[in-house]
Amino acid sequence: MLRVLKEANYWARKENTTEVTASHVVRALNEHRFRHNLYEEKVQERYDEQSILLDVTGAVIGQVNALAVYQIGEIAFGRPSRITVESYMGKPGIVNVEHEAQLSGQTHDKGMMIIAGYLGRMFAQNYPLSVSISVSFEQNYSGIDGDSASSTELYAVLSSLSGYPIRQGIAVTGSVNQKGEIQAIGGVNEKIEGFFDVCTQKGLTGVQGVMIPSSNVKNLMLRKDVVDAIDRSMFHIYQVSTIEQGIEVLTGIVAGEPDENFNFPKNTLFEAVQNKLKKLHERSVQYNR
Repeated sequence: MLRVLKEANYWARKENTTEVTASHVVRALNEHRFRHNLYEEKVQERYDEQSILLDVTGAVIGQVNALAVYQIGEIAFGRPSRITVESYMGKPGIVNVEHEAQLSGQTHDKGMMIIAGYLGRMFAQNYPLSVSISVSFEQNYSGIDGDSASSTELYAVLSSLSGYPIRQGIAVTGSVNQKGEIQAIGGVNEKIEGFFDVCTQKGLTGVQGVMIPSSNVKNLMLRKDVVDAIDRSMFHIYQVSTIEQGIEVLTGIVAGEPDENFNFPKNTLFEAVQNKLKKLHERSVQYNR
């Protein structure tokens, strides 16, 4: 903070004024970032050249944009990455591709176990789960840790099981517990700004945005260009506190609440998930006879 004030004072003196204004502070921040963001620019080039595959328009089943923060020297910046999920008959459980490739840390592994607990609580009260689910961070070749993408992974799982596509223009961050509650994460500003930068380069459509935990709203302190885009309804921030709220934002389909027999209402997303799991269980029983 002292560094910013000193540099803002420098720019004020350059303009022969005795008052440091907001414009001087903004310039100080921008100049500092310009001096240190070469790596950030090189990462952005990989999205521009499509070396890193990422969709920011349309809708895809079992695919969602997650957000990560890179800390390089004196600056931190966020960038999105694609998570994909495939579900099929096989040994019951979640296949964490990063874990199998020895790229997953303990906290990330814990997040995957929490997802399994949530699925069991919601959909395995009348019969066991008989489905294999493969979850992968695409184009990730280094270690990954933390549980801030656990809700993101769960949304992709629900999309794969239900057959309902996820809007690719909305990136997601937030951890989840076994009750389906969305929990706060770190680096929320960098994550939002990182996805905004990628969307800006690929072309803002007016329907793109980032979905964050409601408990992180108090931490928002975004760049002026991001705030301006939000004010013009060219970019959006969605706050959610449960998985049900989040999956409805991403798919536009009502999630649904179970009755006393743990069955979900017709034409809801969770009913589609339940039907897929029931069908896979019945086929598994027939196959094992």
